[in-house]
Amino acid sequence: MTANKTTTKDARSPRKGVQTRRRDHDVVTLGIAFAAIILFVGTAGVVLPNLIEAWTGDNPSPNSALTNALLLNIALILLGWHRYKALTEELNSRRESEEEARRLADIDHLTGCQNRRSFTTALGDLLHDLERREEALAAIAVDLDNFKQVNDLHGHQAGDEVLRVTAGRIQRLLPEGGILARLGGDEFVCVVPYHPQVPDRVDQLATRMVENVARPVEYGDMPVDVTMSIGIASSTQMDNVRDGTAAAQTLMHKADIAMYHAKKQGKNRFYWFEPQMENELRFRNELEAGIRRGIVNGEFLPYYEQQIDLDSGKLVGFEMLARWESPEMGVVGPDIFIPIAEEIGVIGEMSEALITRAFEDAKKWDSDLSLSVNISPVQMRDPWFAQKLLKLLVRHNFPANRLDIEITESCLHENVGMVRSMISSLRNQGVKISLDDFGTGYSSLSQLRALPFDRIKIDRAFISELKQEEHGAKLVDAILTMSDGLNLPVTAEGIENEVVLETLKRMGKMKGQGYHYGRPEPAAKVLERLDQQNLLAKDRLDNVTEVDFTAQEHRPGGGKRAG
Repeated sequence: MTANKTTTKDARSPRKGVQTRRRDHDVVTLGIAFAAIILFVGTAGVVLPNLIEAWTGDNPSPNSALTNALLLNIALILLGWHRYKALTEELNSRRESEEEARRLADIDHLTGCQNRRSFTTALGDLLHDLERREEALAAIAVDLDNFKQVNDLHGHQAGDEVLRVTAGRIQRLLPEGGILARLGGDEFVCVVPYHPQVPDRVDQLATRMVENVARPVEYGDMPVDVTMSIGIASSTQMDNVRDGTAAAQTLMHKADIAMYHAKKQGKNRFYWFEPQMENELRFRNELEAGIRRGIVNGEFLPYYEQQIDLDSGKLVGFEMLARWESPEMGVVGPDIFIPIAEEIGVIGEMSEALITRAFEDAKKWDSDLSLSVNISPVQMRDPWFAQKLLKLLVRHNFPANRLDIEITESCLHENVGMVRSMISSLRNQGVKISLDDFGTGYSSLSQLRALPFDRIKIDRAFISELKQEEHGAKLVDAILTMSDGLNLPVTAEGIENEVVLETLKRMGKMKGQGYHYGRPEPAAKVLERLDQQNLLAKDRLDNVTEVDFTAQEHRPGGGKRAG
């Protein structure tokens, strides 16, 4: 705090020095002019009578030296006065410019509200004086939802208009004493005073903010839809507000945490800060850092779940499922780290490393066994994904006809044209494409007919109902009937007991997988299982006695679904 004050003081001292020198210059100039006036009075008292006598004829020769001195005096007076007036105007102009510069430094040029620096100072002053008043302060952090899409779809000018309109809508809702600031991008923060016994006032304000900002913003002929997430923190949650600047930063941080919690809970809503939110955010940051380190250190490895032909009971392949062997947390399931990896943009790098390991593992299996790999919807947004995958196949000399790519229904709604192009490119090279988790999304029959899928996988949620609910069997039977009509083979996920297995066998021919056949296993365990069933690759059968299974790499990696 002291260092900040010293820096500010040092930064202002040159300007103060300039102003002092200007004032000194003004005084000297005015002093010269004043001295010239006094000299004029003295000189004129002598010269003027002589001039009058010369004009009247009483004294034909006035004193030329005194006359010249008088004229020079007059010139000095005029020059001094003109210079003093010019300097005064220059000082006033510079003073106005400095005041305008200071004002512009305190506001956001796009929205006209305060910026981060001025808001932090203002909030710090309010918190410092809070003990003198019988009220509390609520810091409200605001972040627009999916604002990047506004810029991408409509352009940055539309984004600027959305920010201006949003700032205006919020500003009009603030009560007396409320302050609004734009922190940068699509982030806003405001502070409002309220009575600690009536926190509902803040709830009502936040509700009105959510409702008002959700109204479309008119840009040209096209309305732009936008929503926002809000986090609220109260000064009553602060232990110490005497250090205004530090307290302001802490209060804004708490509001930010609550806002991120609102986004996590579905966006377009508000939450008050609670201490456990900070712990969750800290854990989330630790997970992000651990995921990045884990990718570099090779901690994400493939496990494999068996896929069985239900009629014959024969093993026909494996699905690769991701596992994180974290040194700190042990084996972590994909339901925890895959969503985070997608959000922080490392899912592509992680998936490529896992697929690479899986190719090398699967090359040790019998050539009739297939390898299924889950692909994230984020990866399907990459127009070069198909080319990257085909390069991996070539690099590792893995047969394309043994690979089965599984994509979810959500991929179909983002860019159907690009997805169709990628699916076609992969199928042309022999890769099979399965529609994963069928029944949980919004796929239409027209999409299933238009997109060249090789297989559909019935989601485990439907399969699990076969053991207890009659309508579950009807749903699965309906899906199987549809698949027959489309000539698409089926894989049933989540087979967990003999009752479900027998029910599925009666329904028709299909593949199945689930805990009934065993949990996902690391690569070394898979090799042991295949050796017992004589399903190792032919070139490995000749050297099977030399295999040291315990030395095999058996770290997990791969898909996106928990096994």
